[in-house]
Amino acid sequence: MYIYNVTINIDESVHLEWLTWMETHILEVLNTGKFISAKLTEVLVEEEMGGRTYSIQYTANTKEDLDDYYKHDAEKLRGESLQKFGDKMLTFRTELRLIKEFYPTSVGN
Repeated sequence: MYIYNVTINIDESVHLEWLTWMETHILEVLNTGKFISAKLTEVLVEEEMGGRTYSIQYTANTKEDLDDYYKHDAEKLRGESLQKFGDKMLTFRTELRLIKEFYPTSVGN
């Protein structure tokens, strides 16, 4: 599996509007059919530049699904956020490949 991680610092002045808008945006990304799930998390760090920082983690089954998203959907969807929030947000993206997931085992019943 692959994780497409989008980290966004959003200006405090549009924070609540952005957060509401993101719920719809995340569903639009999921509805491309390229991802199987998404998580919206707040990054718990105080940024020197201010604002609030969030991470959205989209999970794709294959690298091909991720590449198809870039090829067919990403530009349009990124453009919508830039048009709406422009210089009020700073974004960077990373790709992660899941190697293995670990879960706790039962210890000392």
